[in-house]
Amino acid sequence: MEKYFGESIPKLGFGLMRLPQLKDETIDIEQVKKMVDAFMDAGLNYFDTAYVYGTDGASEKAAKQALVERYPRERYYLATKLNAWLGNIDAEAAKRQLDTSLGRTGAGYFDFYLLHALQEDNYKKYEEYGIWDFVKEQKEKGVIKHWGFSFHASPKLLDQLLTEHPDTEFVQLQLNYADWENPDVASRRCYEVARKHGKSIIVMEPVKGGQLANPPEAVQQILKEARPEMSFASWAIRYAASLEGIITVLSGMSNLAQMEDNLSYMKNFQPLDTQEQAAIRKAQEALNGIHSIPCTACRYCTENCPMGIPIPDIFSARNKQLVWGRLEEGKQDYQELIKKAGKASACIACGQCERACPQQIDVINRLKDCAASFEN
Repeated sequence: MEKYFGESIPKLGFGLMRLPQLKDETIDIEQVKKMVDAFMDAGLNYFDTAYVYGTDGASEKAAKQALVERYPRERYYLATKLNAWLGNIDAEAAKRQLDTSLGRTGAGYFDFYLLHALQEDNYKKYEEYGIWDFVKEQKEKGVIKHWGFSFHASPKLLDQLLTEHPDTEFVQLQLNYADWENPDVASRRCYEVARKHGKSIIVMEPVKGGQLANPPEAVQQILKEARPEMSFASWAIRYAASLEGIITVLSGMSNLAQMEDNLSYMKNFQPLDTQEQAAIRKAQEALNGIHSIPCTACRYCTENCPMGIPIPDIFSARNKQLVWGRLEEGKQDYQELIKKAGKASACIACGQCERACPQQIDVINRLKDCAASFEN
């Protein structure tokens, strides 16, 4: 196990963004406790949350109930994030998020603290509000141990930020085999920029919001032929974990079964071998021929949608048609969605969704396509 910041951090981290839910859409805290216990029992101990995850900080509060109140503080690493751009907040409100996160989690301090989701249209907020200096001050006070930022933009901007802030301790990037050469995400190029600057990396979205846990049939056939006993998610997570300079790979596990699958191959992690790397290259070639909507269902786009359009759900229905050829099933899903929410054609092209989208999706035009498919 490699050491980062003088400590041995396991290669699998538990992302607390997509936690299991009960029928009333509250977090199933008892299942989360079982997942945390299984994770800790396997010798894994890195947990990732954020100020904006879940309604009214539900994710951070779940971390308190399932982890902080049940395990000694020195046994785990806890990461959270400060978001200076989601919603209309000022500098003081942004900085107060740290105290709020400390209160929600009861953690006392954070091992890793991140400026959240830096992109072309929001990174200046962190400059304007003095957040870079703020996190350094908090590190000096011992409130946070290490600081960095998560990033969803171009390699050029990443290079600029790391040049302007060379004391950044780590970066969190979206790295997966589907987006490795995707020009909109530019996983490979962002990875190379981070390594050029000597930065270690935490990986997010290794399974691309769950899409690579159930990839298109052409990809499934390639991976099954290579290693029929391995889950599709295992390929994605091990691919990311096999890269050099990776601190840990976050997996947003949503139930105990997903946790058990991840533990089966990450408890004693082995990098991809030469034959497995060859299978991944074939899978990448197969993916390049499929034109799906690369939505990961993070739902940042829906936070301030004035028309109440369930954008990720509509995209999921459209992908059933584009990827799997399930035309009628996609239409049926759409009809169920719009019984309670806005239609794709209700979009007024205000653009807030595109500004918030980490995947740089052309949301407005994609919604027009969905409307043409589902409403005509």
